[in-house]
Amino acid sequence: MKNKKAVVLLSGGLDSTTVMAIARANGYEIYGLSFRYGQRHAMELEAARRVARAFNAIEHMIMDVDLAKIGGSALTGDNQVPKNRDEGEMKKEIPVTYVPARNTIFLAHALAWAEVLGASEIFLGVNAIDYSGYPDCRPQYIAAFEQMANLATKAGVEGKTRVKIRTPLIHMTKADIIRKGIELGVDYGMTHSCYDPSPEGMPCGRCDSCLLREKGFREAGITDPVTLVR
Repeated sequence: MKNKKAVVLLSGGLDSTTVMAIARANGYEIYGLSFRYGQRHAMELEAARRVARAFNAIEHMIMDVDLAKIGGSALTGDNQVPKNRDEGEMKKEIPVTYVPARNTIFLAHALAWAEVLGASEIFLGVNAIDYSGYPDCRPQYIAAFEQMANLATKAGVEGKTRVKIRTPLIHMTKADIIRKGIELGVDYGMTHSCYDPSPEGMPCGRCDSCLLREKGFREAGITDPVTLVR
């Protein structure tokens, strides 16, 4: 198919960047969608801009959705971001960095844009292997949202466009994700993963996201081009 269009949810992190590379390698025209949602690590949006440019996105939209007004997360409030946790602790319970209904809110916006664009694919970098226990990263959730999406849109009901939620990383380890990205020529130096960066934008090296990233590069046998501080 020519001119295949895909909306790619893009945080500027390692996973969403790899997903954009996969979509690009599969011949999709890329429409990147990022959110300024009151996150403490809003500098990730600069990384998202770099990534969208690197993959020649047709358009990169940054939407404002102030989830800080709702609260309930260390990423949008004053609660401390957990540090120095091992994998067992990460998976023991849903952490305070969970943002209530975030992926549902993001996917709803992506669905609306995809319908307007006539795009049948939405790409999302969720992962159910090396992750921090978020409920909206599970295969069951993605399947349920896709079913709902095709009941909720004019294009779906009329049979014009059946939306697919593509999650190519969902059963991959972080190391496998990094290897795939390197294979596709991803420069991970342009990405940002840290939940609690310094005012200068340096990653803390101790939050769940930094630790999972470090583990992934170590197991992949590849040096992370982003310098971590401790």
